[in-house]
Amino acid sequence: MGAIERFRHIVENRHQYAREWKARTGHKVMGYFCTYLPDELIYATGTLPVRILGSHEPQDVSERHIYSKWCPCSRDFLAQGLLGRYDYLDGILQGHCCIHMKQAYVSWCRHIKPGYCYDLYVPPYLQSPMARANLARGLEELRLSLEEETGTALTPEVVREALKVYDTNRRLLRAIYDLRKQDNPPITGTEVMEVVLATMVMDKAEANVWLEELLAELKARPQRAANGHLRLLFIGSGNDDLAFLGLLDSLGLDVVVDEHCIGTRYFWSLTPDGADPIAAIADRLIAKPPCPNKDLVEKRRMAFLEEIARDFRVQGVIVMQQKFCDPHQWDAPDIKATMEKMGLPTLFLESDIVVPVGQFRTRVEAFTEMLELGA
Repeated sequence: MGAIERFRHIVENRHQYAREWKARTGHKVMGYFCTYLPDELIYATGTLPVRILGSHEPQDVSERHIYSKWCPCSRDFLAQGLLGRYDYLDGILQGHCCIHMKQAYVSWCRHIKPGYCYDLYVPPYLQSPMARANLARGLEELRLSLEEETGTALTPEVVREALKVYDTNRRLLRAIYDLRKQDNPPITGTEVMEVVLATMVMDKAEANVWLEELLAELKARPQRAANGHLRLLFIGSGNDDLAFLGLLDSLGLDVVVDEHCIGTRYFWSLTPDGADPIAAIADRLIAKPPCPNKDLVEKRRMAFLEEIARDFRVQGVIVMQQKFCDPHQWDAPDIKATMEKMGLPTLFLESDIVVPVGQFRTRVEAFTEMLELGA
């Protein structure tokens, strides 16, 4: 089994992986909702951090606990907990991002009762001069809470060792993304998402070994023949639906780069050097590609979108936002203006818990024809 197949197996069997890891190590497993929750601090305690993901399946269990007009991510995440899919968790954490995820988190703690619950305060205005100090204070409180919960002393040395593992992981994922700058990338958009999703639920040290092997395999892959595939930037929120990426692959569209929290926003920025590792984590969270909910004034996100669109030489953009996701809807006009300024056609799609791949096919096919005419 090659590296890609192993990562795919983890995605398809992520709950089994976590249960087996827990049985093998005797250590705890904790889930988290948002990329503003620094899972490296969980990892530093010897605990396995697991990103909560949805199933993209119809469900009827979350509506009694959460508003039906809340975003699909929050409803699907909560449904997975209520259905017992995450019954192996010893705790749940979130980095405060939006009211939808906040209610999903509160309902999870109240009704699923995983044991340990922690809500990290993340300032909504991260460009504020006071944000760094406030975030660092919150991270220090999280450090102390994790120490008490796990019985592990999170000394600066212990935290730094976890940061080394995590930054290695980020560098390796960046190296895989860099391969997609080639004229004919050796890895598809679907395969890249499978890799990133797997690393979000795996032990990072094990994932790093596999990523090294994957890089070696990709560099040894025969050069793909010129195929005329169109190069896409994929933008959105919690876009972890592999069926939609498979649709794009089948239509001759190469997603060569993405901007969402199941991709670049998770791993793009490294932890800066510093005497205080907690302050360094705060600096990374502030500097990382921002979620629109944390980018309310300066709109730093637009500069990042321009940068990756240029570096990866994209020819078109697909924006797929979750239904009822206000922060991403706020950014839609700015994204449209930014992409128009760069001369990049943009297709906007809105999805629910179940992504309507069949309906989207027609719209994507029409968008593809438009791109081909302009190529």
